[in-house]
Amino acid sequence: MNDILKVSDQLTALLRAQGVGIYETCVSESEKQELNTEKADFNLFRTIFNCGVSVTVIQDGKKGAASGNDLSEAGLEKVVADAMAAMASAIPDEANVIAEREEPEVFRTGCYEADMPRLYDSVKAMMDTIGSDYPRVNLMTVIADHTNSHKIYVNSNGTRFEHFDGAYSVGVEMSGSDGEKNTGLDYAGVVTHDLSTPLLSQGSLTQHLKDTEASLNSVPLPGKFEGTVILTPDCLGNFIYMLASNYIMGSVIMEGTSQWLNRLGEQVASDKVTLSLKAQDDRLATAQPFTGDGYRSEDVTVIDKGILNTFLLSLYAAKKTGRPVTKNTSFALVMEPGDTSFADMIASVEKGLIVGGFSGGQPGANGEFSGVAKNSFYVENGRIVGAVTETMINGNLENVFKNVIAVSREQVCDGSSVLPWLSCGGIVISGK
Repeated sequence: MNDILKVSDQLTALLRAQGVGIYETCVSESEKQELNTEKADFNLFRTIFNCGVSVTVIQDGKKGAASGNDLSEAGLEKVVADAMAAMASAIPDEANVIAEREEPEVFRTGCYEADMPRLYDSVKAMMDTIGSDYPRVNLMTVIADHTNSHKIYVNSNGTRFEHFDGAYSVGVEMSGSDGEKNTGLDYAGVVTHDLSTPLLSQGSLTQHLKDTEASLNSVPLPGKFEGTVILTPDCLGNFIYMLASNYIMGSVIMEGTSQWLNRLGEQVASDKVTLSLKAQDDRLATAQPFTGDGYRSEDVTVIDKGILNTFLLSLYAAKKTGRPVTKNTSFALVMEPGDTSFADMIASVEKGLIVGGFSGGQPGANGEFSGVAKNSFYVENGRIVGAVTETMINGNLENVFKNVIAVSREQVCDGSSVLPWLSCGGIVISGK
């Protein structure tokens, strides 16, 4: 491992020697210890080291940036030279600035030191339980790791942030098999600091196992109708990301293509929807104490009871649009729970679909989407009839969050988000 404090200081010295007055640098290193299994047998243990350096320089509104993974003196000199060359040929832009000074601070989050024997035992216990309780599930691969990282951000205004972090990650690829019946592949995972709690009690791992077995009896869904869709927490996260990309993120605000461009402070969704980004929520294992722009991260409520509070703007996007910068780039999603149980949500559906995954292109600027509902179950007259083979769904993205029927009391935390189930109406569901 490198002494990245020394590397960071070397970078600063090189930049000052070049006469650069406005700059920011980031130096990082990480160590990943990884366990792999194939078909429930451990077959690989490896350690992966990574390091990186990035430099941004600004002069007279002209910006240059470069990055690399060589932390030697020659490597640092090359990154600085590349950034200077990029700046020399850049077009001036008054929005090219760096963040104002923040007080230096060292952040420590998560579990920096790995306990690999305990991780092995946790994964082995999980696989043994799956083998006994879910005999029709094939574990294709399990990848479990612990990653620690050390990062230092510095800018010429005097900000210096240092972050030590560590977390465990477990990803499971599975399929169902029963005689001649087989399912497609499914994937579930968690990021966690907690190995004292069984892995199958975290995230949606157990639900994926149950759904995989149930999908062995999938049948085509006949006909086409407009009905209710219940988005699982996993699928809801996908839809929230599409929503943000279409209406909230910096690119669509700068381009002026967002249909919410002039709707700050207005009702854009159901009052059942409260959505936040929480970079340091205790339930999450993906801490981000500072942003890439060099600000201390702040929790941000993006939509509060359906009211649009803010856009998600980097410092550059904020300067280009004359709007406030968002001091949170974590996309650590938290949606507040509702007052309806998941069971009652199902019971209220006359005709619809529980959607576990969605495969489709990015919606158009008007929010229209169309794609395949995966890992889905047909619901009729308040009960789950059974799993269905891949079925098309289409609708309008904004209307998904406007036409909310219910948000569940239950939430699922997979270490990177905390999300409930959400049901909405007005979705066109197309079978064969």
